[in-house]
Amino acid sequence: MLDTERRTEHEREAQRLTAAVREAGAIALKTFRGTVKSWTKGKDSPVCEADIAVNEMLQDRLGGAGYGWLSEESIDEPHRLTARRVWVIDPIDGTRAYLAGLPDWTIAAALVEAGRPVAAAIYAPVVEELFTAIAGAGAQCNGVPMRATAGEGLDGARLSGPRRYLERLQEASPAIVMTPRVHSLALRFARVAQGTLDAAMATANSHDWDLAAADLLVHEAGGLLTTFSGRELTYNQADTKHEPLVAAGRARHERLMGLVQASRTAFV
Repeated sequence: MLDTERRTEHEREAQRLTAAVREAGAIALKTFRGTVKSWTKGKDSPVCEADIAVNEMLQDRLGGAGYGWLSEESIDEPHRLTARRVWVIDPIDGTRAYLAGLPDWTIAAALVEAGRPVAAAIYAPVVEELFTAIAGAGAQCNGVPMRATAGEGLDGARLSGPRRYLERLQEASPAIVMTPRVHSLALRFARVAQGTLDAAMATANSHDWDLAAADLLVHEAGGLLTTFSGRELTYNQADTKHEPLVAAGRARHERLMGLVQASRTAFV
């Protein structure tokens, strides 16, 4: 398929995706800070009625023949591994924040092709921020182009992530600014693409649905999101979990990678 034809397809899918996450946000807001049933799945992962309602709506709007489906709130169907394109969805990323009445939860969704996201949308309904990206076409927030912050310096750099990681980095660069934790991991990395954070980190075991949309945003905004060894992420694999991660503008990402690799055992 010609590049122009693929771009047209990606743009069409991105439009469909954007409309769907906006609708999903409206559904989630109906019960936000209200009465909503919740329960725990697995060891300690909260889920609520809004997660399920949003998941069902998104699958209805986006699913269909020829598409695989991977969502935190759906049974994993192995046929996604052979699908040409796969929707990767987190109906509510930051369910704990949602249930606590905090604003930093999102709907995160991406279309993955050949292991990489080609269209993405992250919607934070409470603060009315819609982050979107198309592969090769840049990233935007509410229609305004975004860029990750330039430069490699860490003095005054705003970082968000696991406290123990940030404290280790402060030992090497005391002027790093540790910002409050962003509960939605997708939003944490989207803030790097937006430039309101200079870098962000995550521990191991985040999943495809936490990362795919934000990954495209960061890269299209001129940054990098990789493992601590510098490896780009591949999505829609049998194992959807990932290693510890760091995201930043390219020059700062290289600087952070150097610090992490210099004392690798401290960041396990």
